[in-house]
Amino acid sequence: MKAFLRLILEKITLLMNRFDRLASILIQLQSKKIVKAQEIANRFEISLRTVYRDVRSLEIAGIPIISEAGIGYSLQKEYRLPPVHFTSQEGLAFVTAEKLVSKLTDQNTLKSYQSALYKIKATLGQKEKEYINDAEIVIGSIQNANIHIKPQLFLQEILQSILSKNVIQLNYSNINNFDASEREIEPIGIYSQANFWYLVAFCRLRNDFRVFRTDRIKKIEILNQKFRTIHPKLNNFLNKTSSDKELSKVVIKIDKRAYKFLGDQPYYMGFVAQKDLGNQIEMTFLSPSLQNFSHWFLLLGSEADIIEPDILKIMVLEKLDNIKNRVNGNPHFK
Repeated sequence: MKAFLRLILEKITLLMNRFDRLASILIQLQSKKIVKAQEIANRFEISLRTVYRDVRSLEIAGIPIISEAGIGYSLQKEYRLPPVHFTSQEGLAFVTAEKLVSKLTDQNTLKSYQSALYKIKATLGQKEKEYINDAEIVIGSIQNANIHIKPQLFLQEILQSILSKNVIQLNYSNINNFDASEREIEPIGIYSQANFWYLVAFCRLRNDFRVFRTDRIKKIEILNQKFRTIHPKLNNFLNKTSSDKELSKVVIKIDKRAYKFLGDQPYYMGFVAQKDLGNQIEMTFLSPSLQNFSHWFLLLGSEADIIEPDILKIMVLEKLDNIKNRVNGNPHFK
């Protein structure tokens, strides 16, 4: 008898899990124009065969799903789901994300997020609202004490231009903030790393792809001009440039008289932060290749010091020895 009851409970649990999955698939179908079967399979960790069966069940239930072989699934334009109610756990996830938004983005993005969050809270029941309000008190975010005013990062303007394929005109300062240049760019995407936002774009001035730190953008203008060039997808660009290599932290100090001539070079070496030490600037990097970094460091000559890691010091000394041996072995220098 116990075995029979256990079997019944297991079947009820499976049915409930499938019902929840079917409801979630329906919401996913309304979230975008086309949803591929593999996207659904990846989200719920199920086989494609199960996806096909679930979609067929929704069709039998009267959901107007359009299936296109090799493309994906979509809902008829006239079909709309009734208002969706969020659970307290989902609301909690939004509140937690708000702390990250406030720390990592600019004021315009934060205001838009908070406006959307108010609308989400309005859909919650009284119990869930009290739960979320209590949670807001116990979730904090420590801001950098050195940053009193959050800079304008132009994230919404940039995203708008990416989606509409509009050319952007930038007034952009290089790393030393001494010089600014006017550039027309074709934006590809943005990403966040080490508390900074970066814009990947094709720079018409350099006729090549460049990465711009958004807090160094002084002014931005979205031009009416559209660009037709098909550029690499953001993920493809990032994978190609980083190749998922492990990043190594590098800290150097460079004399100010040399610092002002660096231009944009540090960005290609993984620059993430700097500190003014008076006569020197301390610079921190996340480098995908210490070998490449050691080559670049040699260009700084006697104007810089390596603070960490020690292995980088060894690499530089080995390269200096190789240079010395080649010079001594060259008859023109004897």
